[in-house]
Amino acid sequence: MPVLSAVSLFSPTHFVLFTCCPRHERACARVRDKKGNTSLMYRTARHSASQAGLILVVVMLSVFAFALLQSLINPVLPQLQAELHTTQSMITWVVTAFLLSAAVFTPILGRLGDRYGKDRMLVLALVALAVGSLVSALATGISVMIVGRAIQGIGGSVMPLVFGIIRDELPRERVPGAIGLASALIAVGGGVGLLLSGPLVNWLGLRSLFWIPFAVTAGAALAAMVVIPASPSRNSGPISWISAVLLAGGLLALLVPLTQGAKWGWGSGKVIGSLIVAAVLLAAWAVSESRSASPLVDMRIMRIPAVWTGNLVSMLLGMGLFSVFGFLPAFLQSPSAGGYGFDASATEAGLFLLPMTLTMFFSGLLAVRITRRIGARTVLIASAALITASLTLLALEHGEAWQVVLAMALLGLGFGSATSTLSNVIVAAVPPEQTGIANGVNANVRTIGGAVGAALMGGIISTQLSATGLPTDDGYTYGFGALTLAAVGAVLASLLIPRARAATA
Repeated sequence: MPVLSAVSLFSPTHFVLFTCCPRHERACARVRDKKGNTSLMYRTARHSASQAGLILVVVMLSVFAFALLQSLINPVLPQLQAELHTTQSMITWVVTAFLLSAAVFTPILGRLGDRYGKDRMLVLALVALAVGSLVSALATGISVMIVGRAIQGIGGSVMPLVFGIIRDELPRERVPGAIGLASALIAVGGGVGLLLSGPLVNWLGLRSLFWIPFAVTAGAALAAMVVIPASPSRNSGPISWISAVLLAGGLLALLVPLTQGAKWGWGSGKVIGSLIVAAVLLAAWAVSESRSASPLVDMRIMRIPAVWTGNLVSMLLGMGLFSVFGFLPAFLQSPSAGGYGFDASATEAGLFLLPMTLTMFFSGLLAVRITRRIGARTVLIASAALITASLTLLALEHGEAWQVVLAMALLGLGFGSATSTLSNVIVAAVPPEQTGIANGVNANVRTIGGAVGAALMGGIISTQLSATGLPTDDGYTYGFGALTLAAVGAVLASLLIPRARAATA
């Protein structure tokens, strides 16, 4: 007997129950017309088991390559700052430009994928990662480096494109596991990037952190071009370029004053004026999206209580995670003679963050089981509380190595379970055909939060510099303190998550 797997939308003439037949590896649909007559229609799987496995390998390679680039250069930002002869506030843009670009281009390439094919856009995203790596590898100044990182950020659209390809090309019964594996690889890849950074610099030099990703992403692009088949469905709707410009302008107007606040003065007309412009542009973007026939982000989905509250939690938690990725390695490598830091090498700084990678991976796997027992909202509240405790420890007690290690373990526990549970909440809240889009938006909102958090952290640290030009201990204390407030906001936002039994597939 076929096994029920999903329910479609109503149509004027038919009500369709999508099912699958595991024995024959075929998708099927039970169709009922207006008179109540039913018929069973089968659709043969698009690929053999070996072909589906090869597709899965290529898309996972794409995810892993992008995840590496999210964190690979973070442990060596102090060395990069010295080599490029730049300032603390400018080196922050090496992280911020990547996140800002990813936040803007992810929905754009997602829509282009619907129109021209997800396979083509995945190749384009991987090519952008490779080109950005090449530009960064050849950069001799901070401006060119920032441009290279912004080009790399275009590759942030890899994740939603991969989710769409998995749904299109893999047998239905393999889709949940494949999406879960892709999500786990983001955490694992980010952690591996932190660990590999130091040894690669020691063995091959600082610019190897760009040359190696160039080779990996170029190879992944070639493999995707050969292996990934053309998308089976296309959407010919127009692209809302006005919305894209408004989103980019709004985010840029928000991030610039956060990073330049120390130089301009936090109460200056430049800062206040930029924030007002950001509010106006982002409000105009929301109005444009709600009125567009082909929006980059479906605002109807955003109005669902579980979706908008989940996105709010994701944004606030993203502020903490990406800021820790970007700034904790520099803190650990600071000379202890300055009153803080551990004189760590880039390799040792990566090892400090290893507990976060491990606990993030395993807590993400266990979160589904725990959610079944105590509910998604309770898990999210507990996860946000763990992250709050971690950031509080980093802000107030960071003089001993064990304190940092404990904070990293708590951060991984909280963020791993929160990410898994948020995906679960969104899957349960939206129609089946919207799950990929909704989860892509959630990941993009987390990236936006990361860009805001990194800019804010950089702006705070740059206000507290010693006579030598290095950040003081107070700078990190105030910065991690600000991120703690964002985590407290995530705890409060988690209380708004509707009480509902989340899907566990």
